[in-house]
Amino acid sequence: MNGQGNEATASLEVVRQGEVPRHVAVIMDGNGRWARQRGLPRSEGHRAGMTAVRETIEGAAEAGVSHLTLYAFSHENWSRPPTEVEALMGLLEEYVRSQRDELAQHGIRVTVFGDLTRLPEPARHAIAELETSTAEGTTLDVHLAISYGSRAEIVDVARALARRCVRGELRPEEIDARRFAAGLLTRDWPDPDLLIRTSGEQRISNFLLWQLAYAEIFVTDVLWPDFTREHLFGAFLEYRGRDRRFGLVKA
Repeated sequence: MNGQGNEATASLEVVRQGEVPRHVAVIMDGNGRWARQRGLPRSEGHRAGMTAVRETIEGAAEAGVSHLTLYAFSHENWSRPPTEVEALMGLLEEYVRSQRDELAQHGIRVTVFGDLTRLPEPARHAIAELETSTAEGTTLDVHLAISYGSRAEIVDVARALARRCVRGELRPEEIDARRFAAGLLTRDWPDPDLLIRTSGEQRISNFLLWQLAYAEIFVTDVLWPDFTREHLFGAFLEYRGRDRRFGLVKA
């Protein structure tokens, strides 16, 4: 599960010599710790993390990744101090204003998933603008998980299937993994091949619990604001060396 810490770096030339994961998911952790180490407010850590977002998106596009999912704001994050939540929402709006056109020019299509009803109206408006402006992108699909919790997502799918059974539209024995996955917010994308978590924490924090069933996990000690495309490429090299069997035994 562990990666190679701060030494897990590589060049684009090396990465292009072999397979890269089709879908990469990232838990962007360590903004607060980065700020605390520098005697700065947590909001400055989140702001610094915006550079790592850009690095990761650009690196994924350069390497030929098809889907990149970033865990931007969880259900649990709503419990943080109101000033921090307000700062995060403001950063979201700032990111859209500053990056929207460039993302579109580089063929990056952005979609956002989660319980967006909880977001303030300006943030929802910014998200709608971002998705509309980048809708024609074909280089890389970037999915932002905002106000997202995987347990809530799974419960919502279970409730929806139960309601169909009650209405007589579906028999319980007809419910299988394929039908269940079809109700997930991520149903239009392949499951992640690789999960990257920064800051050294070894947990998945209620992120894509169903979808990560067979993903390879790479943990680095690098704090998110310090994460570069070279670190991303290092994770790809680690992934390339894994033996992915999906529960099977090779002959």
